[in-house]
Amino acid sequence: MAAKNRRKRRRSSARRSGDRRQLVPVLAAVFLIVVILIVMLINYLVKKYSPSDERMDLSAYFNLEQGDEAAIILEDDLTEFRARILDGEAYVTTDFLYEQLNQRFYWDAKENLLLYTTPTEVITASVGSNDYTVAKAKYTESYAPVKVDGDTAYVALKYIQKYTAMEFEVMTDEINRVHIQRSFGAFDTVSVKKDARVRFEPNIKSPILTDAVKGDILYVLPPDAEAETELPEDWTRVRTGNGFVGYIRNKYLGEKGQETKEPNYADPEYPSIQKDYTINMAWHQVTNADANNSVLEAIAKTKGLTTISPTWFFLNDNEGNIQSLASQTYVNYCHQNGIEVWALVNDIEYKDTIKDYEILSRTSSRQRLVNNLIAKAIEFDLDGLNIDFEFINAESAKAYIQFIRELSIMCRLNGIVLSVDNYVPADHNLFYNRKEQGIVADYVIIMGYDEHYATSPEAGSVASIDWVRKGIENTLSEVPAEKVINAVPFYTRLWEERPKTEEELAEESENEEFVPYKVTSKAYGMDGADRLLSEHNAEKVWNDVCGQYYAEFTEEGSTYKIWLEEEESIELKAALIREYNLAGIAAWKLGFERQDIWDIILRYVN
Repeated sequence: MAAKNRRKRRRSSARRSGDRRQLVPVLAAVFLIVVILIVMLINYLVKKYSPSDERMDLSAYFNLEQGDEAAIILEDDLTEFRARILDGEAYVTTDFLYEQLNQRFYWDAKENLLLYTTPTEVITASVGSNDYTVAKAKYTESYAPVKVDGDTAYVALKYIQKYTAMEFEVMTDEINRVHIQRSFGAFDTVSVKKDARVRFEPNIKSPILTDAVKGDILYVLPPDAEAETELPEDWTRVRTGNGFVGYIRNKYLGEKGQETKEPNYADPEYPSIQKDYTINMAWHQVTNADANNSVLEAIAKTKGLTTISPTWFFLNDNEGNIQSLASQTYVNYCHQNGIEVWALVNDIEYKDTIKDYEILSRTSSRQRLVNNLIAKAIEFDLDGLNIDFEFINAESAKAYIQFIRELSIMCRLNGIVLSVDNYVPADHNLFYNRKEQGIVADYVIIMGYDEHYATSPEAGSVASIDWVRKGIENTLSEVPAEKVINAVPFYTRLWEERPKTEEELAEESENEEFVPYKVTSKAYGMDGADRLLSEHNAEKVWNDVCGQYYAEFTEEGSTYKIWLEEEESIELKAALIREYNLAGIAAWKLGFERQDIWDIILRYVN
């Protein structure tokens, strides 16, 4: 029995021993799994919470292709423009120069000239030459101010800096880049207290843009307004001394401070000829030499007129030559009556064959035009010139304002008043650059009429009061009030709305908005409009919205509409001169007014 029990105990012990031997590898496997999981967790945590060592591919970041290309960082933003490093100097395109740095430079692509205009002289640099001229004096630099590659002109930043408030730094260490600073004053800074990295985005996994070394001074920037998420509290947006804009963790930052930068250049003052009285001006339409003989009769009907603008000069060809109807006798009569003569030059007479762009975009023809105008002004003892170019478009805009700049120099040097006519500001004519006109010219005139013009597709007022007011306010946002003259119409338009014929309706496209009548117009002076209404027994009714009398009548199936310009409507417009403290009033044109209109105008210009 005892032996049997011993055998059972041995078998049981053997089973336990076998079980233990089987359990060891299981426990080892479990332990190994646990270790692996711990290692994986540690690796995950390390990977998740450890900063990335990945560096930004700067070539891709700056999107550079050619070896001499350089990225442009303007203030704190990486631009889409590219600079070029040529013969050790940094150059930018004329587009970048004009759009971002200084609009007073003008690039003449036809004659390969770069011009900069001051109040008294034109500074000229020719392509590829180290020389440039100021008036007739020649100066030389160690570099060429302007170079050309194909159709693209490049201007040296050193040359631009001579006439522009800006700082720039060229860096070619890690990658070619140029940092340009146009703003000045106090800038917030912060020191780096421990070596760190500046990253592309505000998180530790973002690629590294550059390193920040202990002691470096960084410029503190506001959060990126275009960022999709808010800037985390423990990060700061900065610009490094070597031009990188990125993010750094606050724990690496030390003392805050400020750095003050003063501009290297101040824009010159453009002195203006300003009259010490409110200008009361009218245009006198002169279509031939004989029409000058009517000047005495024309001014005899006025009262308080200070200035007359005869339509004497017009573009004659695409080379800058002009035709003239000027008369010394006319000028003498006006001066004897205490009236200044600001002769008008227009681009209307030969608009189909003579193009503003062809004349103004070439320095030779543009300056020929300036010289011709000044020569006539001196010859006839004119007090001023009035520029009325009505066919300027986006293509000719830069050349046009350069013409005004260059003409202003010669007018300034010869004591000749320069005034410039402008449409009421609208989306389609904003390229006239009224702001620059308001700096370089003496007076900016708003042609406060033709709200509905001769060929308008619908009938309407020539100058409703709210439209005139808006034109003044828009102009004043760019031009000082003491330089603004608002022009009023002495004319109105009679509109005919004639039912369209079946043939006319059949010719219209299905995509056109359906209008059952054809609109035409004809201009009338004040007395002529009154006679017309009297002949048709048409009653005029005051319209508060337009600030004008309105009348209509029908004849032979057509409806005729008219918004009148007369004493009450002109008084509303004249009152705006005093309300906005403008320089004066002008009117188109002499002979269309009634004599008592001048008494009304005098209430607001004295």
